[in-house]
Amino acid sequence: MRTALITGVTGQDGSYLAEFLVRKGYIVHGLKRRSSSFNTERVEGIYRDFHDQEARFFMHFSDLSDSSSLTLLLHRLQPDEIYNLGAQSHVRVSFDIPEYTSDITGCGTVRLLEAIRQTGLKTRFYQASSSEMFGLSPAPQNEDTPFHPRSPYGCAKAFAYWVTVNYRESYGMFTSNGILFNHESPRRGETFVTRKITRAVAHIKFGLQDKLYLGNLNARRDWGYAPDYVEAMWLMLQQDQPEDFVIGTGVPHSVQDFVELAFDYAGLDWRRHVEIDPRYHRPAEINELCADATRARQKLGWHHTVGFEELVRLMVDADLAALAARKAGVLAPASLSP
Repeated sequence: MRTALITGVTGQDGSYLAEFLVRKGYIVHGLKRRSSSFNTERVEGIYRDFHDQEARFFMHFSDLSDSSSLTLLLHRLQPDEIYNLGAQSHVRVSFDIPEYTSDITGCGTVRLLEAIRQTGLKTRFYQASSSEMFGLSPAPQNEDTPFHPRSPYGCAKAFAYWVTVNYRESYGMFTSNGILFNHESPRRGETFVTRKITRAVAHIKFGLQDKLYLGNLNARRDWGYAPDYVEAMWLMLQQDQPEDFVIGTGVPHSVQDFVELAFDYAGLDWRRHVEIDPRYHRPAEINELCADATRARQKLGWHHTVGFEELVRLMVDADLAALAARKAGVLAPASLSP
């Protein structure tokens, strides 16, 4: 029975990955930060009291800013696989808190890799890299495309990418980077543009909101479905040799495409409700990100299963259903949707 450790387990990707690994028969441990409010709703579907002998998922207090807690936890748990998904992951916010973003998203990876090295743990390590590292490099982007990040988040991810490569080359560690392009779901945080759109559609449909304020509608991204992407993470750590992989659908769409499809699906005219607020513009924008995932298809056998239109409909349906349930007095947070 293999054991896995996931940082960022309470986020979108971490929750889907934890469910995926539990289904695979793993014992799964996740890191959670101390908070005065509960932030574990995405993983409540698999959580059992640790006294339950059937429990397969456990959470531990730790933080990517605290190297001692990481080292002690690795020494105690001895995980076979480590998935580093923890980060300050909001690109626009990274311009407001660049130092914190660099510390957690960048240096947090160093702390975790160094904890592996110091403990002598023989484990396989997955680093959640990002398409934001490519920045201005022309699309489509693959594993050989140069990085030109355009945000503190992208810069921190580029550092984490290269330090993951460095520990692989310097110490012979099994470390792999997954360069994931945008991937969404009903569990996406409400401040990210896709979920912000679908949540607004539901509120407008129910008469609870009238306007949706957005930034750059022309930015083009390669959007996929998060559960497809966590399978790719796992596949990377099942290979004979560590390697880095780009993961994406290969089909870009603009923010406006997402807006139009979401509003049309709900029977709404987006032009009546969407307004541009320059405060949501990034100081440095990326025009287009589009994955060339040829290597992942050939070596991992990975393919996405959910296309763009299905993804948008799925997210709109989930927000409509969650809002309807709450209005009916049934507790149904959208983050618990499939």
